[in-house]
Amino acid sequence: MSTAAPSGAPIDGNDARAWLPALGRLAVAVGATVVIVVVMAFLMLPIVALFTYQPIHDLIDGLGAKVATDAIIVSLKTNVIAFMLMIGFGTPFAYILGRSRFRGRSVVITLVELPLVMPPAVAGLALLVAFGRFGLLGHTFSMLGIDLAFTQAAVVIAILYVASPFYLRGAIASFEAVDQTLLDVAVTLGAGPVRRMLSVALPLAGAGLGAAAAVAFARGIGEFGATILFAGSFQGSTQTLPLAVYSLFDANLDQAIAIGVLLIIVSFAILLTSKLLVRSWTSSTSTSPSPGERSISAQH
Repeated sequence: MSTAAPSGAPIDGNDARAWLPALGRLAVAVGATVVIVVVMAFLMLPIVALFTYQPIHDLIDGLGAKVATDAIIVSLKTNVIAFMLMIGFGTPFAYILGRSRFRGRSVVITLVELPLVMPPAVAGLALLVAFGRFGLLGHTFSMLGIDLAFTQAAVVIAILYVASPFYLRGAIASFEAVDQTLLDVAVTLGAGPVRRMLSVALPLAGAGLGAAAAVAFARGIGEFGATILFAGSFQGSTQTLPLAVYSLFDANLDQAIAIGVLLIIVSFAILLTSKLLVRSWTSSTSTSPSPGERSISAQH
């Protein structure tokens, strides 16, 4: 059976049915495009609003205010210290958990990940009742002449507590992915546990470690809840960039927005840098012997 087209030519039913798959693919493509546009618009609209709220020269002037420069200095200082502690203690910790198998390991890893899902305000409260003057260890610290709460050291501890699980989880997964054969070869060549970690496991896990460190550093830069409860918000002492945004929200909205824009730029730069480093590391290791293999060859 056939029907006539407006021009008078007949259209076969089979030809009409042949268009159905194409129409279906077109509908799927249109639907996918709409979903992508809606999601991206939802995510990007607030950021665009911040960047376009005021002229660029006003943004720059806002970042030159003393409250902003003080917050930048405090944030950089405390985050760098926390980052160094996180890398120094977290890397061997992650290596041990990543390469060891023991009873209760899953429980230990779950406890390491617990701060990831803990509300930041609860984390700050927990730090206060643990290390504060009247907390669990407060009396011991008082006897030693140490007062942590509402000091710059408290900022470092808050950042370390909230951000380090992001690094530890990624680092553990990266060390788990290291080929055990290469570590076994290193053993036969006389490499001890520390040398195996430094010469073989660390270079092979480098891309994952770098990405995890970048995410953790970005999380530390944006830390707010735990810091304000445990360290307070004192300009020039404990007031980080996110705390400065909060304190300026009522007093000077333009300056608050300027600092918010700076935080977005810093976060974007950290994430982009981590992706570029991972891509560069992956491409270099895929076209040449891995760092661990080169290390083993050198030992041999």
